Amino acid sequence: MEVDDFSGVGAVARLLGVSVRTLHHWHQSGVAVPSCRSAAGYRVYSPADVAHLRRVLLFRDLGVPLQRIPGLLEAGAAARRKELEGRRAELAAKILHLQEVDREVQRLLAADEQGVLLSAAEEVQVFGAGWDRSLVVAARERWADSPQWAEYTERSASRAAEDWRLVALTMESVTERLAEAKRRNVLPGDERANALAEEHREVMSEYFHCTHSMHVLIARRYVAEAGFREFYEQVEPGLAVWLKQVIDANARSAGIEPDTAAWE
Repeated sequence: MEVDDFSGVGAVARLLGVSVRTLHHWHQSGVAVPSCRSAAGYRVYSPADVAHLRRVLLFRDLGVPLQRIPGLLEAGAAARRKELEGRRAELAAKILHLQEVDREVQRLLAADEQGVLLSAAEEVQVFGAGWDRSLVVAARERWADSPQWAEYTERSASRAAEDWRLVALTMESVTERLAEAKRRNVLPGDERANALAEEHREVMSEYFHCTHSMHVLIARRYVAEAGFREFYEQVEPGLAVWLKQVIDANARSAGIEPDTAAWE
């Protein structure tokens, strides 16, 4: 369709993707004044007016303050070129930033779906041959709507294989020292036991912020759920029950009653 078909303010607004109110504002402020009138006396836009509006839109979209646009359009070619070159440099920087944001969003969406953003080979290298991806799937099904899952996926989106390897090694180290403490008959509530419980809670906080109350509830699963219980039993017989007792005692020292602990 020709521009002449859209010479009225409403039609021109639709053509350019702006509101009628915007065109009226530009008219009243002198930024873009329609040069013609219809037979009925209404202001209408000529093709030249519409071309002028397109230039106004371009400068506005580039971030030029509205009050500066008329002067730029009336200035010489050198002034306009200088402005456009400066704005283009800013635009290029914004594009690079938005591309980075887009990559971050893609990783966040992938982390929400997959949990850990590692290849199958990297998962085995980081977590060991016994790593079971179905655990992440089950966790997502159970906790997807929780703040903790959101926090976990945000952290996962920013982690590479080496980051996860450090987390896994830290947990492995803490678990082995817990097992050694049990073998040495360290009692729950003992200063050494509490220190180890805090280390364990800190590692859990690498996934999401883990309060003492949440730590207690997680420890219940170590005893109640076969998968967790079997894992700790393989490390050290009786470790699952002992670890729960240690975590409960540490929570009490922090003012939390394990029997009434709540997920926070």
